[in-house]
Amino acid sequence: MAKSNTVFVCSECGATSPRWLGRCPSCGKFNTMAEEIVAPAAPAKAAKKATYAPAQAKPLSQVQFTTYERTPSGISEFDNVVGGGIVKGSLILLGGDPGIGKSTLLTQIAANLSQGHRVLYFSAEESCSQVKMRAERLGLLSDNLLLLNETCIDNIDAELDGVEFCVIDSIQAVYTDDLSSSAGSVGQVRECASRIMRIAKSRGITFFIIGHVTKEGALAGPKVLEHIMDTVLYFEGENQENFRILRSVKNRFGNVSEVGVFEMTDHGVIPVTDYSGIFLSESRGEESGAIVTPARTGNRCMNVEVQTLISKTSFGQPRRMPLGVDYNKLVLLLAVLEKRCGINLGSFDVYVNVMGGIRLNEPSADLAVCAALASSYYDRPIDKFTAAFGEVGLTGEVRAVSYAEKRVAECVKMGFKKVLVPAKNMKSMTKYLDRIDVVPVLYVGTMIKNLFK
Repeated sequence: MAKSNTVFVCSECGATSPRWLGRCPSCGKFNTMAEEIVAPAAPAKAAKKATYAPAQAKPLSQVQFTTYERTPSGISEFDNVVGGGIVKGSLILLGGDPGIGKSTLLTQIAANLSQGHRVLYFSAEESCSQVKMRAERLGLLSDNLLLLNETCIDNIDAELDGVEFCVIDSIQAVYTDDLSSSAGSVGQVRECASRIMRIAKSRGITFFIIGHVTKEGALAGPKVLEHIMDTVLYFEGENQENFRILRSVKNRFGNVSEVGVFEMTDHGVIPVTDYSGIFLSESRGEESGAIVTPARTGNRCMNVEVQTLISKTSFGQPRRMPLGVDYNKLVLLLAVLEKRCGINLGSFDVYVNVMGGIRLNEPSADLAVCAALASSYYDRPIDKFTAAFGEVGLTGEVRAVSYAEKRVAECVKMGFKKVLVPAKNMKSMTKYLDRIDVVPVLYVGTMIKNLFK
């Protein structure tokens, strides 16, 4: 059998070279040459004897619907994020900063699954004794949980007999002998991930893959690593804090933008079910520049506090520092406040922070950001039991948003007394009028006048 050859392909323009080059001779980009395997062409005689029948197209009405079986992981918040459970034969990529708790979370899931299934923990970064030490610290022991300390992905196939779930820790630490580059390179990560995908789809084994992240927070390696995955999760949080957030950015079997909240303890990662109070400060309502908004995360809503701070700039160019809010969205809202509401912040530094590390990517947070900025500008606090949501247009109009009923229901659940909602969403608020003061808002300028003047 002819041996496969390797070439170096530019990730920018696709030019090939028989050896590695620091600069692509075709497009001139630096450090873009990645090693790839080139399989030899099949002999002509072998091609004639092949009995492979290519797939044939069929009408959509004749395609049979497949019901995916889901297996509970034993951690409720994880199941909610992945869509209700783990799908058999899927690929789940978990990324996060070093020390955030990725290995701890997957060790707990592997131990829970091993109570009724055969699970393999393929550790390329830690020895088996280190994994066992962590499992004993977490109180997790099972004879169906197999440990393997190996760095070559070629040796995993023989260990998968009878295995239903497998954890790869981590994809940047494994390699294949078919490539001469070191583990963690673009070619190694792409080839190892492709082999894992073929095993998962052909044998029905579910793989949990841990991935490193770059200093910018993106998953390290080629984009194809995320493309071939069924589910991509990010484990986020500060090492100094106990709370962690599990965020879904891609899910072929469930909703994206789902968020799960966990607490890191001495006994492992514990799911937090009453998560709304975590993202609210105890001193809200005492100082200006803060308001609560019900944010939608997947199928759920949670109350999140938006805090703003305005200070006189000491530089020629005022600063705009948003955390949890898109920078361009903040600049747009500042322009609306200046033009439509008479709030000129051109000589002030503006800081916006969303509590708990939550990212508000939906437009329903616009009204809350405007209210918090106006509160900080007039230096007048907003009542702690007041919430707001709605999309703000360039004309200052407050537009209707989706899931309005669910947002108001979350405010009622948390004991809020007043909620500012778009006027066009008032038709669906009749059943909440006797439980909470629902204030319709048509223009953001009207809201500011009612709150602070």
